[in-house]
Amino acid sequence: MTTLSLAPLAGFTDAPFRRLCKDGGADETYTEMVSAAALYHGHAATRFLLETLPGEGRPVCQIFGAKEEEVAFAAREIDRAYPGRFSALNLNAGCPMQKVARSGAGAALAADPAKVHRLLVAMKENTSLPVTLKTRLGPNPACDTAAELLGAAEGAGAALVVFHARYTSQLHGGPVHLERLAELVSRSRIPVVGNGSVRDPASLAAMAATGVAGVMIGRAALADPWIFSRLKSQAASLPPPDLPRAHLKYLLEFHAFVAAKNPPWRMPSADAYAALKLRTHIFRYFAGRPGAAAIRARINSVKSLADFKGLFL
Repeated sequence: MTTLSLAPLAGFTDAPFRRLCKDGGADETYTEMVSAAALYHGHAATRFLLETLPGEGRPVCQIFGAKEEEVAFAAREIDRAYPGRFSALNLNAGCPMQKVARSGAGAALAADPAKVHRLLVAMKENTSLPVTLKTRLGPNPACDTAAELLGAAEGAGAALVVFHARYTSQLHGGPVHLERLAELVSRSRIPVVGNGSVRDPASLAAMAATGVAGVMIGRAALADPWIFSRLKSQAASLPPPDLPRAHLKYLLEFHAFVAAKNPPWRMPSADAYAALKLRTHIFRYFAGRPGAAAIRARINSVKSLADFKGLFL
C-alpha cells in the first residue's frame, strides 16, 4: 500500500491536527512551515511551531528560507534544541503565498534550481537528520524546471523529493500533471512523493500509477482527518469519528503541555486558544452534511471555549 502523508499546511497542521490525522491513519505528518529567518533572528513565537504532542510520533519539520546562512542555522538549531523530535528536515520550494515568495523563498525557488541545491547543501551540512525537498514542476508550463530541481535535490544528497504536480502559476487549482510526474519518477535516483488533489480512491490510484514512493494529502484532510484510513481500506465510508470532541481534547492537551514549558505571559488562555483553533477547522467538519448551514450559523455565534463545549460536548 502506498505510504500516505499529511502535507504541510500553514495555519492548519499544528500538533493537535497532526495527532488527529495520525489517529486517522496518516503514515507521516509534516509541521507547518517554519521560517528559517525567524529562527535566525530569535523570534520566540516561531518556536511554538516546533512543539509536538505526545503520541503523534516524529513529524517531518518543514522550513522555508532564501539565505544559506539562515537555513543552515535553522537546521543546526533544530538538531541541537530538539534531538529526536523530528524524522527529517524538509525545504519548502513550492509555497505560492506572496509573503513567502516575495522573500525569495517558497515557490520563488522553483525558478532557481541552483539556489535550491545550495540551500539543501547548507541544511545537510548542519543536521544529522535526513534532508528532503518539497517543490513544484516549475513557475509555469513555459518554464518547467522540474528536472533541474530533481537534479538539485539528488546532487545535494537529499533523501527524497516531493513534487506538487502543478506549476506555481496554477496555485492550488487546475489539472494535476501526472504524466510529468511519472517522467520524473522514471528518471529519479531518489524516492519521489506525489502531491496534488488526492481525495478519493480514484485520484489515489491515478497518482500511485505514476510509480511514486508515497502520496501526500493536504486540503482533503482538513475536512476529513480520517481520509487516510478511508483510502487504505478503500471503503466508501467508515464510522465517522466525533471530530470536534477529539480535536478539542488534543487542543487542550497541547495547550497544557506547552503552557507548562513557557511563562504565562507568552501563552493565550486555554479558552482563547482552543476557541480560535477550533474555529479554524470546525466549519470543514460539517461541509456537505444535513443542517450544515445551521451549524455554521451556530458556530459563528460562539465567543468562547465554553460555548463550543455547549455545542458539541
